[in-house]
Amino acid sequence: MTGRLEGKVAFITGAARGQGRSHAVRLAEEGADIIAVDLCEQIESNPYPLATAEDLEETVRLVKDLGRNIVASKADVRERDQLRDVLDAGVAELGRLDIVVANAGILPMAMGDPDPLDFVDATDVDLVGVMNTVAVAIPHLQAYASIVVTGSTAAMLPNTTDNPAMGPGSAGYGWSKKTLIGYTEQMALHLASQLIRVNCVHPTNVNTHLLHNDGIYQQFRPDLEHPTREDAEPAFNMFQAMPIPYVEPVDISNLVLFLASDEARYITGQQIRVDAGSLLKFPGGPA
Repeated sequence: MTGRLEGKVAFITGAARGQGRSHAVRLAEEGADIIAVDLCEQIESNPYPLATAEDLEETVRLVKDLGRNIVASKADVRERDQLRDVLDAGVAELGRLDIVVANAGILPMAMGDPDPLDFVDATDVDLVGVMNTVAVAIPHLQAYASIVVTGSTAAMLPNTTDNPAMGPGSAGYGWSKKTLIGYTEQMALHLASQLIRVNCVHPTNVNTHLLHNDGIYQQFRPDLEHPTREDAEPAFNMFQAMPIPYVEPVDISNLVLFLASDEARYITGQQIRVDAGSLLKFPGGPA
């Protein structure tokens, strides 16, 4: 099946690399034009490098190589006015907005003394950033539009993101992702009369920079002083019921595609995991 999103336009945050780039490419493969934004700067509390302007340029190249249009801008999801300006410009150029993928996220982790501002940074991006994205998009959306929010299966599990060893930033990440469960359901309810759908996808470990960094490796292999990716990957297998260390970004993108398409036109308010059975293996988080 091809052309499932022909004639539609998608607004994607955190689109410079990782899941966001994968979403942009996958939706473009099915006919969507893309409005892409990313910060393209470092946030000091985040211990791994964030995406760069060059990363965003690569997303642009990949989408254009598929024959689709893309408007890409540097913008901070923490600043609603910035998002509104770039989205308004993108809609003016591409003519409409049908799909919103509120994907941008960070995972600050304590690499020394815990700093309460790490919690602030995490919630500003992972929760407020999603709310800002949705808020600026709603005035552009028509019937049968789709909003997809990125949550986290890890935040549903006990003793993961709320592990004190990971510090206030991880707690902020987990609290934000948990809060998005209720936010998704509320927005789905209040937008239902306009036939606008809102759903939340909850990935397990994904093969991106958020997983592959020294802080995460240390959490999975605390027995080693300087664990490497090769040291950590066998431990990643423990997280899922299926014997895999992580899923690929496209595994999440395929669900985003389905939720964005008319095939899911009456699916709303749902929490859908792509987690290889991790919540079944480690139950105890929110339903």
